[in-house]
Amino acid sequence: MKPKISIIDTIQNCDYTKNLLESDDFENVEFINCTFNSIANINFSDCVFKSCNLSNVKMHNTKFQNVAFYECKIIGAKFNESKDFGFSVAFVNCNLEYASFDKKKLYKSGFKDCKLHHSNFTQADISKSTFVNCDFLGSIFNTTNLIGVDFSSSSNFSIDPTINQVKKAKFSANDLASLLQKFEIVVV
Repeated sequence: MKPKISIIDTIQNCDYTKNLLESDDFENVEFINCTFNSIANINFSDCVFKSCNLSNVKMHNTKFQNVAFYECKIIGAKFNESKDFGFSVAFVNCNLEYASFDKKKLYKSGFKDCKLHHSNFTQADISKSTFVNCDFLGSIFNTTNLIGVDFSSSSNFSIDPTINQVKKAKFSANDLASLLQKFEIVVV
């Protein structure tokens, strides 16, 4: 779940809604308690964001390669606008409400204790990803590759197995009704 990242530099308590980032490339940097409104056209490699606010952040053409987010507020983020090449992220205890991952390749990504209400995974490839104790209330899965995904400890998802690839995906027995909603089957 936690990527191996060696931190060389730490940036703390910066408000990047008023100031511009000092560089277009960040490698092995840890951002702590920072606020952002735009990270467009910036490359992040082997970076960590802790307790940061990236809500509604502009991230067009942003590179995320081996980047981890811990206890961050990332509401409304459009990860689908970031660069595809090398895209590798992990999230722990983050608020990702209304985040957009549509058409994104999230192969083997890790999500733990995240709130993913109303997030969009349309046409995304999240195969073999792990979602530990995540809440998917109102999230959209439409023609999504869910092969081998572990949803066994997550909740509030609504997944139509006729339009999504669910082969070898793991679900808890208590949540099987979420897979049968389309068929209007009553599970008691």
